[in-house]
Amino acid sequence: MRHNRKIDMTNLSPRHVQLEEALRLGVESGWYSTKVSGTFVTGPHATRQECSLKIAELNPPPSKRKLKEARADHAVESSESQVKA
Repeated sequence: MRHNRKIDMTNLSPRHVQLEEALRLGVESGWYSTKVSGTFVTGPHATRQECSLKIAELNPPPSKRKLKEARADHAVESSESQVKA
C-alpha cells in the first residue's frame, strides 16, 4: 500500500558528513540535505551543489500568487498589531 503524504521539506540545508562521523553513524561520507532537527532527508551527494539542487527540487520557490497572498496576510497582521498598540 502506497501513501501519498505531503512531506514538509521547508528549511532543508546542506550538510557535509566527514568520514569519522559517517563511520559512527553508519552512513557514507558526503553531502546530505537535512531538516532543522538534523534528520537526513537525501544523500549522500558528491558535492554541495548537487545537494543544493536536490533541496531546490524538493522546495520549489513559492508561486507569485502565493507570495502575494503571504504578503497580504502579513500586512493585515501588521496593521492589526498596530491597532492594538
